Amino acid sequence: MTKWTPRHEAPEPLEGNVVATITGGTILWFVLFLAQLPFYRWFDEHGHLWWLWTCLAGGGLGLIGVWYVRARERAIRGSRNG
Repeated sequence: MTKWTPRHEAPEPLEGNVVATITGGTILWFVLFLAQLPFYRWFDEHGHLWWLWTCLAGGGLGLIGVWYVRARERAIRGSRNG
């Protein structure tokens, strides 16, 4: 078996407003959770209750992501200034 070597150089990573992107996604997960909450009984009767909990988990993980990217931005800014 031979070792795999890439044929092309990897593209540069995209840099943008990561904090806003993660915050927007987190808000979207929580909005989806709240929008599905009135249909709890229907989801339960049809075996789709996991949809509701997936949205809640996405929102919770998004909060961790917001904390992480804010800390990353502070670290990047700190390394540039000092």
